[in-house]
Amino acid sequence: MKTIWKAVFALLMVIGTVLPAQAEEKTITMGTMAWEDLSPTSLITKKVLEDQGYTVKLTEFSEWGIAFAALGKGDIEMLVSPVNYLAQDYWDRGKNRYEKISPVSDGLYQGIAVPKYVTIDTIEQLNESSAKFGDKVIGIEPGAGLMRSTSEAIKAYGVKLQLVEGSTAAMTAALKSAVDRKEWVAVTMWDPSWMTQKFDLKYLADSKGIYPPSQTYYWIGQKGFSEKHPRAREVIASIFVPITDIKAINGDIKDGKSVDEAVKIWIAKNGDLIQRWENNKKN
Repeated sequence: MKTIWKAVFALLMVIGTVLPAQAEEKTITMGTMAWEDLSPTSLITKKVLEDQGYTVKLTEFSEWGIAFAALGKGDIEMLVSPVNYLAQDYWDRGKNRYEKISPVSDGLYQGIAVPKYVTIDTIEQLNESSAKFGDKVIGIEPGAGLMRSTSEAIKAYGVKLQLVEGSTAAMTAALKSAVDRKEWVAVTMWDPSWMTQKFDLKYLADSKGIYPPSQTYYWIGQKGFSEKHPRAREVIASIFVPITDIKAINGDIKDGKSVDEAVKIWIAKNGDLIQRWENNKKN
């Protein structure tokens, strides 16, 4: 009788270890910001997961605070974010509730940019030609991390030009107008952006290191995501989209394609790469 019970107990132990792996939840809730550098990586990851049999529900957010609150409450299970700078405050505030799943891209950079025909190369040199720049640096939306860093840079370097708040659209229009006329203009800029493809720009050297170094995009999840979704985690970890590809996708969007259309074009061109990602997963 003891032998029988030992055998039954051993069988139950085996079942207990096997069932969780077989019963992995196949629906994943994903969050992203509705930004040109984040939407492509989100849609590509969604596509690869769906190819592996997952149902992915994607939610777009307009603010980091709302996105991280949703992650903390469990409204979403994973979120793409450059947590080592742009969203660092939100990550630090709740990192005990989150985990880094894997990097998905690298190369986010921000700074003050000018057209390459402009004959200065450093932030310090802005004051020498202040009048040529109209005594201003054209910025984007107030409250953006890029605007905060640029404000700090202007103070640190003693730049006399005014940082003008506005919108990305207004900055883009001012940049295009200046380039068309071969005029001098200084703007807040970032990579990946279609603008660095469309316009021949250069970043002004930042010798004081006010702007952060090249940043990495991560998929982050609720604490325990990798344990709950071990196979999905392996699929996600295989995905890495080069920053140059994100810029190319954004170029297609600027040329009139929707985000979905531009991503589909990229996927069609990179079928072999996606196949390798899917084959690299653990069975």
